Amino acid sequence: MKKHLATSLAAMALMAGLAGCAGSPGTSTTTAAPGGSSAAPAVTGPAATSAAPTAATKAPAVDLMTAASSAGRIVVDAKGMSLYFFAKDTKDSGASACTGACLASWPRALTVAAKPSADGVTGVLGTITTPEGAKQLTLNGLPLYYYAKDKEPGDVMGEGVGGVWYLADPAGEMIKTAAPGY
Repeated sequence: MKKHLATSLAAMALMAGLAGCAGSPGTSTTTAAPGGSSAAPAVTGPAATSAAPTAATKAPAVDLMTAASSAGRIVVDAKGMSLYFFAKDTKDSGASACTGACLASWPRALTVAAKPSADGVTGVLGTITTPEGAKQLTLNGLPLYYYAKDKEPGDVMGEGVGGVWYLADPAGEMIKTAAPGY
């Protein structure tokens, strides 16, 4: 009887410990996305910082995909947020020309994936290492960025800003069309 009681208590303690982990702050759950694939929380977004991702950060199912927009078919992140090129960046330089105050309006598109992946993007996907040690996504050798004023998936407010910021198309080219209001 004592042996069964000890075993039962040990099993209950284990279940209680595991249940306590399920809802603790800082954890995330994976949800099924439309189409049945699982999608982990994206690590990049308009509010992304240039700090290096932590080991606890999970990579999304894909880093990049495509979406229809008012500017045509564009490259977006796993959450559907538009991604941009900076015309002052130099292809295959391994560095970003957007530094300092520029990053407040144009946060880097970061990944924690060992090898970034894409769905529907035909350009060459890669990364460069930021000065902080994070991995910034590149497409055809050019770094990718968000626009801080894009708040919802489908927003393309950064298109054509300053004549140097352009949406990325699936082939990895700059979409050089004037956005409404610019």
